[in-house]
Amino acid sequence: MSTMWWVYLLECSDGSYYAGVAVDVERRLAQHNAGRGAKYTRGRTPATLIASQGPMDRSAALRLEAKVKRQKRPEKPAMLARADHAG
Repeated sequence: MSTMWWVYLLECSDGSYYAGVAVDVERRLAQHNAGRGAKYTRGRTPATLIASQGPMDRSAALRLEAKVKRQKRPEKPAMLARADHAG
């Protein structure tokens, strides 16, 4: 069985958003908040998980992450709440 991936959206302590992909979103959130996540989030902790979508294969997760990052700020959480974009 192939590994299943999730796309997640965090709200950082400065109010900015960070989108990423992970196999285990809760573990990844803990890494971000411990300062071991992405460079972007290191100075912006604590981060809060505000949306996620999955599971999906890695390719679909990376495509969705790219789509989320292209959206304007107000549209990002809603994009992960919809199920019609996967694949």
